[in-house]
Amino acid sequence: MKLAVAAGAVALLSACATGPDANPQDPLEPFNRGVYQFNDAVDVAVVKPVAEVYVKATPDLVRTGVSNFFSNLGDLWSFVNATLQVRPQEAVENLARFNVNTILGLGGLLDIASEMGIQRTRLDFGQTMGRWGVPSGPYLVLPLLGPSTVRDAAGISIESRGDLVSDISDVATRNSLIGLRIVDTRANFLRATSMLEGAALDKYSFTRDFYLQRRQNQIESLIDAGIGLREDDSEEQEWAPSETNRND
Repeated sequence: MKLAVAAGAVALLSACATGPDANPQDPLEPFNRGVYQFNDAVDVAVVKPVAEVYVKATPDLVRTGVSNFFSNLGDLWSFVNATLQVRPQEAVENLARFNVNTILGLGGLLDIASEMGIQRTRLDFGQTMGRWGVPSGPYLVLPLLGPSTVRDAAGISIESRGDLVSDISDVATRNSLIGLRIVDTRANFLRATSMLEGAALDKYSFTRDFYLQRRQNQIESLIDAGIGLREDDSEEQEWAPSETNRND
């Protein structure tokens, strides 16, 4: 919530810097572009090179295990958000995935749940707030975290308080896992980044428009689905945008 308050303060301070031609969804564009340039510089200098070395030096099997491990932790949060959205089937599926992969999948390194046909639905707290009518607020680029909105930034702040990795007491282990998660996430987006660099004249505008449209589609799909169980497979496909990775 502190992050949301800070974002609101930034909005007030940056309002005078926006002109009449500013994107109505991006009143903080001067500020956001500055943060975007900072993030891009950090990525080019540090994060992307490390991710590229990680991909080249690490066997596919190991990288898959690392991605499975962090995705398994994400399934627990998806269970919480499905419960808050009153979607019992998705809640049961994500909780089952977490339990199966944690117990039978060596702490989540193996994705046994997918082999058993237990579906994944990625849900976050920003989506949950949007599902219940909380407006997105202005587009916001977060330092190091990237594209967001005021609502989604508040969701990230709330979820970070329940991050199992951040709760590890041993400092060395905690920091190593946080660093590994950052590198693994960046490695998974290397191909997408290459496509963006080759296709977009203005990477900032392209990223902003894609993010806002994707999030809006997700929220609308959640609202259209309503409360309760899915009725059939066709409804499921309409409800879950490709980004939810139901069958990851």
